[in-house]
Amino acid sequence: QVQLVESGGGLVQAGDSLRLSCAASARTFNTYSMGWFRQAPGKEREFVAAISRSGGATYYADSVKGRFTISRDNAKNTVYLQMNSLKPEDTAVYYCAAKSSVLVVTTASLYSYWGQGTQVTVSS
Repeated sequence: QVQLVESGGGLVQAGDSLRLSCAASARTFNTYSMGWFRQAPGKEREFVAAISRSGGATYYADSVKGRFTISRDNAKNTVYLQMNSLKPEDTAVYYCAAKSSVLVVTTASLYSYWGQGTQVTVSS
């Protein structure tokens, strides 16, 4: 069982930056592919970014490419999402997810563990 706790959300203005963190309880954190997803009110959960076990491979949704960066620190059992040039359409609850996999996973239904989410609100 893996517990995930997100932090770092908040209310910012368009153009600002935020860094989300997701702390994992897994002792074998480096065996898990990690991902970030988001869900806006009235919309389905969507993929944002994912990173491989070692951090050597990353993948991004087109909507955030060039603005968001996913990274991980396996020594701290933590994955990060650096969000720059935020836009009002980035407003959502952001979730991190974990899956024991050698691959970078971008499909929500394939993830085994989820955090409770952190709210990001971007005002115009």
